[in-house]
Amino acid sequence: MLKIAKENLNALYAAISAKMPLIMPIKRAGQVNYGPWSESEEASIETLKTVKSPKDAFFPQSENMMKFKTDGKVLEVIDVRKAEQPFVLFGVKACDYKAIEVLDKVFLADPVDTYYKAKREAGIVITLACSKPEESCFCSVFGVDAAAPAGDVSTWLDGEYLYWQANTEKGEALTADLSALFAEGGEDAVAAQQSATRAIMQALPYAALDLSRFKPENLNDLFNDGAWTELSEACLGCGTCTFVCPTCQCFDIRDFKTSEGVLRYRCWDSCMYSDFTLMAHGNSRNTQMQRFRQRFMHKLVYFPSQNDGMYSCVGCGRCVNKCPQNLNIVKVIKTLGGKKND
Repeated sequence: MLKIAKENLNALYAAISAKMPLIMPIKRAGQVNYGPWSESEEASIETLKTVKSPKDAFFPQSENMMKFKTDGKVLEVIDVRKAEQPFVLFGVKACDYKAIEVLDKVFLADPVDTYYKAKREAGIVITLACSKPEESCFCSVFGVDAAAPAGDVSTWLDGEYLYWQANTEKGEALTADLSALFAEGGEDAVAAQQSATRAIMQALPYAALDLSRFKPENLNDLFNDGAWTELSEACLGCGTCTFVCPTCQCFDIRDFKTSEGVLRYRCWDSCMYSDFTLMAHGNSRNTQMQRFRQRFMHKLVYFPSQNDGMYSCVGCGRCVNKCPQNLNIVKVIKTLGGKKND
């Protein structure tokens, strides 16, 4: 294990940035989100939760896909993609890294999403362990260890040092390039922090959420449970939960006419919107209750049943913090999870 003094972190960021783009938590206008680092930016890796997750690095909120030009009956399709250059994504928490693994299940399964794949292969992910989880965190419910994040490089931060451990070939290559900045040591400090973080996680209010009912064999009982109506009554359909969620992967594809032809792009969409998957004949989910139910059934039942038990929630707690009506996945789990089947 390696370490670097906390006061030398800007030198680390500069050294990485000199080799390739560095994307990390940046504070702007009082909000912290992932963005490109430069010496003029205020890095904020100690922020527990960025407003949006780092999934934007691999699955951008808006992304150009191709262009079309017509000349009479001749249609020309123009690939607008550029070769993805290596970049570093720094400061990713354990829950957000688990969310990237969820997205991998979606976008890297056949048929492979080549736009996502190119960015995923170019990215080097440096994770950062949590040392001060907060009350809205419940990643441990979904098997995430906030004290031991995965990634190409895992790091831990305390009052004196950032501790660094390479896990993959990508991580080892980056570490070798930065070796002059590091000193040896840190195992004892990391072990102590891990123990303290795990103790905090066990004491948090949502640590004992019961997922036992959310199984494929209970799909019909859960789908037809009358509690969905009451749970969804106050839902505004605003989509906030889906846009801050690190695992949501819904998107829309639009064509936009320009002076140089037609541009096709995709952008994030939300299953909570009334026009989501709207077709000429209408929509298969016509009420907010149906849309609300779809969102949580997908995360807790549909997705794990098709992906070896992996839930499409990582317990980051962003929806707990951001939903204006306090209608979040914790409330759903508490209401439906503890029920007994007749």
